[in-house]
Amino acid sequence: MRYFAQRLAFYIFTAWAAITINFFVPRLTPGDPVQALMASYQGQMSTDAIHSLTVLFGLDKHQSLFQQYISYFGQLSRGDLGISFHSFPTPVSTVIAQALPWTIFLVGIATVISFGLGTLLGVIVGWKRGSWADALMPVATFLASIPYFWLALLAIAAFTGVNSWLPASQSYDSGLVPAWDPAFIGNAFKHVILPAGTIVVTSVAGWLMSMRNMMVTVSGEDYVTVAHAKGLTERRVMFSYAARNALLPSVSGFGMALGLVVGGTFLVEYVFSYQGIGLQLVTAIGQKDYPLMQGVFLVITLSVLAANFLADLAYMALDPRTRREG
Repeated sequence: MRYFAQRLAFYIFTAWAAITINFFVPRLTPGDPVQALMASYQGQMSTDAIHSLTVLFGLDKHQSLFQQYISYFGQLSRGDLGISFHSFPTPVSTVIAQALPWTIFLVGIATVISFGLGTLLGVIVGWKRGSWADALMPVATFLASIPYFWLALLAIAAFTGVNSWLPASQSYDSGLVPAWDPAFIGNAFKHVILPAGTIVVTSVAGWLMSMRNMMVTVSGEDYVTVAHAKGLTERRVMFSYAARNALLPSVSGFGMALGLVVGGTFLVEYVFSYQGIGLQLVTAIGQKDYPLMQGVFLVITLSVLAANFLADLAYMALDPRTRREG
């Protein structure tokens, strides 16, 4: 199908561009990562050790830039993202693998709740425009303007403390060992309530306003009028006809919105000291850990591209016109 082929080609090209940028950024950045690592060891490294690190980090001057570029793709094909400076000699892939599940857990919960709740409220507000439901719009506009990190600070001040059961930091209690048992899972859910709640409160408004505007647009279409003329129930017309078509732009923009949510999650993770990939990125920036910064950037970029691609597939499933193209 032509639509599918076009979208797949676009995402392959975009992924290649992201990987290429990821390759060139550290090589265009002033300074030498190996020298930065030597400084942390107070220069106590032999010449052979320095040369080994240069090769290990893919900065061997004996190779041409094109050879380094090809070698970089070879490393990525093996899942090799380099060695973290801050956690030397731990591989970047190991550092990310330890942090990524926590971010997926946080972003997954927050995104599903905010998308579902915001879309449902948007359907109702848009369908019942001119009624009491319009009172939600000023509230949604206000919530959408609140920065994630500011609300996170307010949440810590308001809902944590000596007499509160909600934790103010980390993704689980320090004395626990991560395991698939009810005690640890319950503890992890308790720690995710405030960070996820912060993201939901600020992002649900965007979904609500977007869906409301689309519902107002499609409610005047001919197929909605025909559905009413057939004598269908108000509920069926609202969800099966109006909401289904109004949902298409939200689905197509889901991946892009996910990227914005992930970006805001970084600050939320930092405020709550939540052990996700965002906290790792902030630490990497502070420690000038270029390989870890590269790895986080690449994982996030490819994840957002994958989310966009899945959203396009969902759009294709919801809109039969795309399946007839080609």
